[in-house]
Amino acid sequence: MAHQWTLILKSIPAGCLILLLFISCIRSISCIRSQSWHDSQDVLGKPRNERRLWSEEVKHPLDPLTSAEYMNVQSVLREASLLGGYRQVLISVDLDDPLKDEVLAWKPGTPVPTRHAEVVMTIDTKPRKIIVDVSGSGRIVENKEIPGSGYPALSEEAENATAYLPATYQPFLDSIAARGIAIDDVYCEAASPGWFNVSAEENRILVYLLCYDTKGTANVYMRPLEGVTIAVDATEMKIIRYLDVLKAPMPTSKGTDYRFAAQKGPFLTFSKPGVIEHPSFTLDGHIVKWAGWEFHVRPNLRSQNVISIVKKDGRSVMYQGFVSEVFVPYQSATTDWYWRTYMDAGEYNLGFLSLPLQPLNDCPRGATFMNATFAAGPDGSPYVTDNLICIFERYAGDIAWRHAEDLPVGDIRESRPKMTLVVRTIASNGNYDYIFDWEFQTDGIIRVKVEATGVLEISANAMKYVNEANMTKAEIDKMYGTLISENTIGVFHDHFFSFHLDMDVDGPNNSFVEGKLVKHLIPPEKSLRKSRWGLEKYVAKTEDEARIQINPIEHPAQYYVMNPSKKTRLGNQVSYRLVPSGVAPSLLDPSDYPQIRAGFTKNQIWVTKYNRSEKYAAAFLTAQSHGDDGLPVWSKRYFIHFYNTLINFTTNV
Repeated sequence: MAHQWTLILKSIPAGCLILLLFISCIRSISCIRSQSWHDSQDVLGKPRNERRLWSEEVKHPLDPLTSAEYMNVQSVLREASLLGGYRQVLISVDLDDPLKDEVLAWKPGTPVPTRHAEVVMTIDTKPRKIIVDVSGSGRIVENKEIPGSGYPALSEEAENATAYLPATYQPFLDSIAARGIAIDDVYCEAASPGWFNVSAEENRILVYLLCYDTKGTANVYMRPLEGVTIAVDATEMKIIRYLDVLKAPMPTSKGTDYRFAAQKGPFLTFSKPGVIEHPSFTLDGHIVKWAGWEFHVRPNLRSQNVISIVKKDGRSVMYQGFVSEVFVPYQSATTDWYWRTYMDAGEYNLGFLSLPLQPLNDCPRGATFMNATFAAGPDGSPYVTDNLICIFERYAGDIAWRHAEDLPVGDIRESRPKMTLVVRTIASNGNYDYIFDWEFQTDGIIRVKVEATGVLEISANAMKYVNEANMTKAEIDKMYGTLISENTIGVFHDHFFSFHLDMDVDGPNNSFVEGKLVKHLIPPEKSLRKSRWGLEKYVAKTEDEARIQINPIEHPAQYYVMNPSKKTRLGNQVSYRLVPSGVAPSLLDPSDYPQIRAGFTKNQIWVTKYNRSEKYAAAFLTAQSHGDDGLPVWSKRYFIHFYNTLINFTTNV
């Protein structure tokens, strides 16, 4: 099954804009996922009306960097001797967001404000941020060390280089020989190890390697080299710690290949329901217009894409929205598993993990595809990822609105089909694929859906059959998961998704309101009713008051982003309403190092005053961070009132 969450924005006739957030989520207990498979080349024939957008012309201040701008950055860095030198490692180059006031003041058709590129690199392992003017002056306007305890995402070169180290490391060769595995069948990949306050690992950029036996299947995650721990200093390019606690046989490869050619059927017959051959949305550069909606969409290396300047019928809704962080802590305490507490956005860059979307299967017929230009390699050369984003209209047979009844004036039979516009990206991070949909509806609703699919990362185990009735609690606990096949444990784990929502509800002057649902007892002399509930609203005066742990059973409430200076024609405050459903808190102990690092999971809602530098829930530097930056730190400033309100919402699966 695929896990799914949904964020909804709704406009109501009275003039209020309401933000509803419905989330369907469960903790992963390692159920086997099944789905219908089909070949994108065979089912619906060749894609028709497929459109691609890859604009290299800058029409908007928030447009992504062009190839020419990337080359400009490369030239400036070379001239400043900041490329290719000793221990100079380029990590990323992306657009440095212009000042919000400048963007809001800019008018289409006028020159865009001065554009800057944000360069992140390490020099002698010290993270640095370099801001380069790419509008013509070709100069460095900022070059400083980034404060904080963490590191940026690992470079592609370091990932590739470290993965080959075990091939010439004799203890590893001995380990695979003991398992009867040939070196040619071994595949290793780099992973970020988190932080556990180990003195020997401080002040090092670390990589832990996960290795697999590829023989007999493309599903390498079903054949791990269990018990092997390989710690690598990514700067020195050497293995600094190796441990092998051989404890389980290798699971079989039989039946694990997920490719279509390996499936036996029977297969579903696919028709073409709701296919929209001639989309009605328009694209002007990166501006999308459809059914009264207007917004800017651009690729982003870290968050995959950014939705900006969202308007409905000309009214401001949101300045920016994007994925802030994805925290995935596995729940095994063994030596080769305890450290697997991934931050998928900050440690790996979701945009970098994106592979081209496949027409017909990933996106329906009639979709428009948007390419992305990123920079990579030791010299920051631009490259293109085809089909990073797709935009399409969806009609799935759902109903947008309906009412029917029989009246003296006649029979009423009114129904409206639901038509939506979807902006989709998919990040393929190792074994998991995350599908992110920003879905806009004609009735003023925005849904932000997340689906987690892919394959499981499993732990090899000696068990072939489980009988909990004959097992002690300690034996069950030490499984750390569910036996899903012979010798195969699906390890318990969470997925926490944090979204950054810079709300501009009819403008940037916004406040956060908690509406508590309160029970009122009714005196017997007043009514035959004995009770009712009502709504009591409280405007948060400090950021501390806007830290929300959602508990709909014991503390039911509604949450609003309100514009205190705007009212509807009936006198109501213009606002959005945040309605979470099915959220789950982190169960990790507050003193546990992964929880310290991912402190943002303590609350489901954090509201902070707008700060251009505060984008990512777990801090700008995430890899090996100590939890000394991010939302828990930002929200201690106790601002009175909120203007340019930022919401970070975290949900769990």
